[in-house]
Amino acid sequence: MFEKFGEMGSYKEINELAENLFNEGDTDSLRTMAEENGIPEDYVEMYLAGDTPELCDPLTAAIGKLDVENGELKAKEIMQDWLEYIKGRCMESEYVALKVREKGKSLKGCIAELLKWSFKNQIPIKKDILKAAGVSAGRVTLGIPGMARAKKIITDYYLGTGKKGEKQK
Repeated sequence: MFEKFGEMGSYKEINELAENLFNEGDTDSLRTMAEENGIPEDYVEMYLAGDTPELCDPLTAAIGKLDVENGELKAKEIMQDWLEYIKGRCMESEYVALKVREKGKSLKGCIAELLKWSFKNQIPIKKDILKAAGVSAGRVTLGIPGMARAKKIITDYYLGTGKKGEKQK
């Protein structure tokens, strides 16, 4: 992930490098950089053909980053739902897309925040539920956030807000 060109913190950085590589005639590196950043090949083709002035916009850069990160993470089930929520928020708000693309923010980091909440908020499962589920363990706890809570944790992570809307340090 981001092996050759490193993590880029904005769509502007991606576009600046794309322009430089294009001007140097280095289309192979441009394609590699786009692939590293999750920019679809058809966007590269349109850019190289001069059909679009920039390789990507904030949304394309954010979704590309999430897709690249998910290629490593391979989110399933609830994590896939969380990923789709993040993508949806990027589609709703350019500001969110810009924040998702920032250096230091990652899908793994966001999932880690959700996991931290989950461990801090485990509740014991009643014995009759364990029995009905065929679970013979003496004690089972569960701490998965509901969707409203997960959305807040995700938003706080990417937008850098704390519990009361204060900036995190």
